[in-house]
Formats: sequence, structure tokens, C-alpha cells
Amino acid sequence: MRARIDVSEIEAKTKIRAKYLRALENEEWGLLPGPTFVKSFLRTYAEALGLDGKALVEEYRVSHEGLTEAALEPIVSSPQHSRSPGGGRVPTGPSRGYLVVVGVVGLLIILLVVGLLTGGGGGSSKQTASTASAPTRHRTGHHSSAPASAPASARSTTLTLSLRPSAAVYVCLIGDNGRKLIPGSELQPGESTPTFHAKRFEITLGNSSLTMVIDGRSRTVPPSSQAIGYSITKATGRRALAAGQLPTCK
Repeated sequence: MRARIDVSEIEAKTKIRAKYLRALENEEWGLLPGPTFVKSFLRTYAEALGLDGKALVEEYRVSHEGLTEAALEPIVSSPQHSRSPGGGRVPTGPSRGYLVVVGVVGLLIILLVVGLLTGGGGGSSKQTASTASAPTRHRTGHHSSAPASAPASARSTTLTLSLRPSAAVYVCLIGDNGRKLIPGSELQPGESTPTFHAKRFEITLGNSSLTMVIDGRSRTVPPSSQAIGYSITKATGRRALAAGQLPTCK
């Protein structure tokens, strides 16, 4: 209102529907799709108005999502002082909190040194045993030992997923441990979702007007006359679900 900008102008600029913009202004969080969308909308809206989007998002988190990780850090009390007979302050030595922190740090250093020494010795023994037991081949008086194969590195099982609707489409998206990432909301064209991270996704779509970006790869949805559901993992990829297996967000 101070900038004399009409809601329709902001709607066209941010691609956020007017009813969601009014809900942001009135702090009616229940009218918005969910916390993820609230933070995304706040950031986009603030940037369009020339405000500090990061500060607004952090204020929302503190007020409506509980304490941040910084607020949960252990508090180390400052050294206490006692007053001398003459009225001056006399330090009474390190506080109990300070001593606890120093003790924990010292214990961690000791465990790290022991782990390095134990791991290093074990690795040398295993390497010596592997070299001694490796089979040899004799050819014209020469022999060669077969090299031991290096262990394969563990592959990450975490997926990334974002959605890009081309028309209005109902979405129910569930991540790990049944967490509702999109709790049954209608996405509008231009309302691209944030990138979600999980080992497994289950999704129900009201229609096929949507592109799924899985690990950076765009995948379209085949046309269907009824609701569409998928299970997505690293091992199986995107697997279609039968009608009775579709996840629900009710």
C-alpha cells in the first residue's frame, strides 16, 4: 500500500495467486498450502517489494516452527564473581559449565587419537595379510601377485524432487516416514515447488498437467482419465501405483 502497488501487479510479477498474497499480508497461515510454500512465497513476495526476504522467513520460522538450531545450542555460563569485603568483585574461578565443556572436548580428543591409532594398526595388519595371501603366477621364472580390489564406495540413496505444474493440478506428496511434503493442495501454473530431499517419495496427482524433476531430470506424466500415483526411489526409479495403492493426505 505504501508503494501504491496493486495486488494484481504483484500477482503477475511473482506468479503467486492473489488470495495467497492476501493470506500472507493477514498472516492467515491456514489458508496457505503448507510451511514450505509459506517460506517460498514470503521470500518471493519480499524480493518483489524490495524487502529482506531472509529476515521475514526467519521470523516466520521462530514464531511458527519452534526454536531454530542456534537457539538450541548449549549455553555456557560466564564465570561467577563474589564480592570482596571492600565491595570489589573477586573471580571465583571457572564456572561449572566451562569445566564441563572443557572435559567433553578433552574426552573427544582422546577418543579420536585412540581411534586413529587402532584404525591405523588394523589397516596395516589387514594390508600385510592380504599381500601375503595373494595368489602368485609363475611365468618364466617371474611371479606377480593379484591386486586386491578396492571396496566400492557407498552410493547415496537420497533423491531430489521438484514439481512444475503447467495447469491446475491436485498434489499429495509424501516423503520419508510418512511426512506430508505437500498435504493435498492444488498447484497452479507457475507455482514451482521447492526441491524436496528424501530416500522415498509417494505422490498422487489429480491429472497429468505437471512435470516432475527427479535428480535434475525432467519427467512428464502420461495422460490419464483418473488419479495418477507413483512410488519413487533410487533403486526402482519412478514406479506407477495401482488405483488402490495411491497415497492420501486426508
